[in-house]
Formats: sequence, C-alpha cells, structure tokens
Amino acid sequence: MRALVQRVREGWVTSRADGEGPDAALEVGRIGPGLVVLVGVTHDDDVDIAVALADKVANLRVFPDDAGVMNVSCLDAGGEVLVVSQFTLQADTRKGRRPSYLAAAAPEHAEPL
Repeated sequence: MRALVQRVREGWVTSRADGEGPDAALEVGRIGPGLVVLVGVTHDDDVDIAVALADKVANLRVFPDDAGVMNVSCLDAGGEVLVVSQFTLQADTRKGRRPSYLAAAAPEHAEPL
C-alpha cells in the first residue's frame, strides 16, 4: 500500500460520471484544513496494513506549532482527511514507456480498504 499525502487548506473531489453535460460535476467529498491522501492498494494488502497506514498518516507531524515548526499531527491540529483510492500509485515504470498496473488491486479489493 502506498500513500501520497498533501497538507491542504481545503480539498475536494468531483466526479463527472454522475453530472449532466460536459461541464457538470458532482461533488463527492470536501474538507477544510487537513490532509488529502491518495492511496494505492496492491493485491496482498489487508485491513491490518490499512490500519497501520491510517495511523501513520494521522500522526504525521506536518502542521506548524506556535513557533512555526512542523511539529503537530493532523489529529492534534483537528484537521480533516480526504482519502482517494488511486491505482496509478502502483504503476511500474521500470521497463519501457508504458506503465504496468499489474500490482494495483482490483476496485472490489481496494475500495473497502
């Protein structure tokens, strides 16, 4: 399992699949200050791995304290977290010019985690 974490003032996810027309988008998630986390799941990932990663992300000290030093976790800062399943994080680009996504788990396995 891989996670790409970004600290944000706000974040949101939209989907064009449920909207009507080329410019329509349906908002499916929105947060205020916190973290946007893209998560790539592999075939052998399980609940234990997901829980460990969630704990690690929630406790990353990436928010500034009163002195401006990144010393406060998202939990301590009262931040929000927006998690997005992103299979492309499991891309293998070591060979050729076309990425392989064979390591990425199927949606049925990845989304619940």
